[in-house]
Amino acid sequence: MTLALARALKGPSVYDRVLAVNMFGTKTVLLLAVVAFFYGRPDFLDLALAYALINFVGILAVLEFFQSQRNDDEEQAKEQEE
Repeated sequence: MTLALARALKGPSVYDRVLAVNMFGTKTVLLLAVVAFFYGRPDFLDLALAYALINFVGILAVLEFFQSQRNDDEEQAKEQEE
């Protein structure tokens, strides 16, 4: 998790950072599942699943935002060339 956090802070591109944040979220879900197993608390698995869904939807939203921002920048560059 530390390496994923370091990659998220230092990643050379936006997509590397998003991938690192996604990996951090996945490791968090796995950690919640292991804690649920060791403590015998199956309700933690519900939290892990909810966190996994939030992580997935959040990553898709961030990627869509950066994709639309990139498309807008490309359109502006085309307009300036004309």
